[in-house]
Amino acid sequence: MRPADLNRLTVQESADRYVELIRAKTLTGALSTATAEVYARDVATFVLLAGEEKVLDDLTGEDVDAILLAFARKPDGRRAEPDGGLQSASSQARFRRSISALFKHATLTGWVQINPMALATVTAKERGGLRPERRALTREQAQGLIGAARDLSDGQGQGAIRGAPAEADPASGSVSGSVSVSGAGRSRRRDQRTEVRDALIVLLLSTMGPRVSELVRANVEDFYTNDGVRYWRIFGKGGKTRDVPLPDDVARVLEVYLARGRDQSPDKALLLSWRGKRLARGDVQAVIDRVQRQVDPDRRRSVTPHGLRHTTATHLLADAVDMDAVRRVLGHSDLATLGRYRDELPGELEVAMRAHPLLRRPSGDR
Repeated sequence: MRPADLNRLTVQESADRYVELIRAKTLTGALSTATAEVYARDVATFVLLAGEEKVLDDLTGEDVDAILLAFARKPDGRRAEPDGGLQSASSQARFRRSISALFKHATLTGWVQINPMALATVTAKERGGLRPERRALTREQAQGLIGAARDLSDGQGQGAIRGAPAEADPASGSVSGSVSVSGAGRSRRRDQRTEVRDALIVLLLSTMGPRVSELVRANVEDFYTNDGVRYWRIFGKGGKTRDVPLPDDVARVLEVYLARGRDQSPDKALLLSWRGKRLARGDVQAVIDRVQRQVDPDRRRSVTPHGLRHTTATHLLADAVDMDAVRRVLGHSDLATLGRYRDELPGELEVAMRAHPLLRRPSGDR
């Protein structure tokens, strides 16, 4: 028998009340506006998948399983694939957290008797498989992506510095050869001159592993030089900052971008859209996909910005870089968190066992 105080709200009614509550939390600072909107978007998707007229308390663990699997198969409109691509593992995990928070609140307020999330049986493998979108790129794949980014910056930036001539294709309006950005500006629309910016985005993500929010939040003034070394002051989660030195190649592309590739704009953002406004988080995936199309198909694999964060951590650690240094680069508060970003690489166990430290002969032995 249901308790007398159970409130049998429909899915739509409970969602509306819950979204109103989380948006109210932004006024007190308990939640950021961006986080509240993510929750609201996921709850709206939950309503569509569950059925707005259903009573929330009538949903079972099996219903939750079906909703999670339906979301996993739902095309992701942000992806560049023709069918939109399926939801990434990170999106599935975020969606699960969002509806779990909804049911937790519903349990406390008497909208449901039993939290059906506790009865859900869908496993991580069913929801996301091996997480190919978030898994670190192999060394060959990462080098292919970085090489494509370098080619973009060399063609559009280095040619500008060297003053190399540009050859225009009268049929397409494109420019070939070593092209200066200023030269390209006479033959290409402003929204087509983003090569150096795109190269910088891919290089920063691949070699330094910032969160995508940290990347789009960066301002020109956050990059400074100290004793001949270029640093990026990254404003991370919880108001914490970290100063990370840029690899020399990345610093050179940054200089080209600031000198030649970034349009003059009153906006202090480092990364600008072709309209001269701060680049949005959702635009970053499109940039990666655009650069990926320049990679040899044998070395190409779809990857998200967070997958490139995994790539940074995995390859720094695989190359025996000090774990605490890697933690500081990524902005983690403790080493335990770093462990989740260390992905397996093909062949690494074989290499490790071939170079086993206990089997090395002393230097005096023959």
